[in-house]
Amino acid sequence: MRFVSTRGEAPSIGFEEVLLSGPAPDGGLYVPETWPHWSAAQFSNLAGRPYAEIAGAVLASFIDDPFWADVTAGAARDVYRRFRHADVAPLVAMGANGYLLELFHGPTFAFKDFALQLLAPLMDEALKRRGDTALVLAATSGDTGAAAIHALAGRSKIKVVVLHPKGRISDIQRRQMTTVTAANIRNIAIEGTFDDAQALVKSLFADREFAARHKLAAINSINWVRIAAQAAYYISTCLRLEMKPVTFAVPTGNFGDVFAGFVAKKMGAPVKRLIVATNQNDILARAIETGVYARGPVHATLSPAMDIQVASNFERLIFEAHGRDAAQTRRLMGEFASTGSLTLAPAACAFVGGIFSAVSVSEADTLATMARIFKSTGRVVDPHTAVAIQAAEQSAPTGDTVVMLATAHPAKFPDAVEKAIGQRPELPPELRSILTARERCVTLPNDAAALKTFIAAA
Repeated sequence: MRFVSTRGEAPSIGFEEVLLSGPAPDGGLYVPETWPHWSAAQFSNLAGRPYAEIAGAVLASFIDDPFWADVTAGAARDVYRRFRHADVAPLVAMGANGYLLELFHGPTFAFKDFALQLLAPLMDEALKRRGDTALVLAATSGDTGAAAIHALAGRSKIKVVVLHPKGRISDIQRRQMTTVTAANIRNIAIEGTFDDAQALVKSLFADREFAARHKLAAINSINWVRIAAQAAYYISTCLRLEMKPVTFAVPTGNFGDVFAGFVAKKMGAPVKRLIVATNQNDILARAIETGVYARGPVHATLSPAMDIQVASNFERLIFEAHGRDAAQTRRLMGEFASTGSLTLAPAACAFVGGIFSAVSVSEADTLATMARIFKSTGRVVDPHTAVAIQAAEQSAPTGDTVVMLATAHPAKFPDAVEKAIGQRPELPPELRSILTARERCVTLPNDAAALKTFIAAA
């Protein structure tokens, strides 16, 4: 299979190239040239199979090289057997037709582990085959950085530089990154928001000479393989629910996780609807409701992984919604870059509205949902999961089978949990040691030149 840019001015590339790629050279994002679509028999053959086997099959649908299909299947078996729950992505019943999909049983207690634990050995293999090295450059709103660092620490062919917005992630999230002592890891606190950090990363990839000289690679969800890996838990969930139509409620910041649900739907999974659950950083909710995608100020909230006002992966949906018209996508993204706003065509709005709903959840409702769930079930949920639960309750059609994504362990957000339920969550043993460990991190201004100087000296 080949992969093409959403902006249409970059050559198509194969799986190994997309594995190591960030944005396409024309500034767009890679997507499959065509969508694989599974038959009923293909789904049926995977029913009851281990999660790793399902994930390997999903990735194989985007690979036309037998070598990489075998490597990916083997990596999936190795990676997912190390997750803490036997089901890897267990479903927990929540009422008559509701379920929580627990995605926090990986090594860093967040859903990002599903893709990044798999991406790391695949990148390593690709670099060995090429006799090459890479510098992974990433921005994080909290969980991506920890997952990437855990997966890539100590790998001899990969250096890692992770940017996070200073003071805008939880202490646990920060310490999961900054207490790692591996020599190939560098952490940077950017004086700004996640959007600022993400813009810096994109600007360095856009500087082709700099990107080539430093062999930049990406592990943010702009990397296509991450999206494909996350599609596996949507398909696994549909299989476990006997292929009934399912509505998913997804806590959403950069639009990668919910776009993975769209990928599963394109592959033939019975995804009835995708509810985009946002906090007060509501650019996606406004875009889906009105067709106007317009940047606003970034608000610091209890759910910091969603404190985003420029959702990179929305470009992939813009491309699909406009009939895969790369010229139209390129024009709209240029308009957004220059004015901070774009308007979807009427047919594109109808396309989006036929699949996606969106709800913006307030801070008060987030806390109230956490408190209510704890009181009624004894279950502690993190604030991002609470946003998904509240959004599902507000917008899921009556009678639907609804799966709400639980994207992080509540112990990663102890202050928010305590504010909601009056007690701090118990820390897993793996997180206790980082509370007193020495941190390694530098602070940089929101300035591309300063970041380039740091990377050149790293």
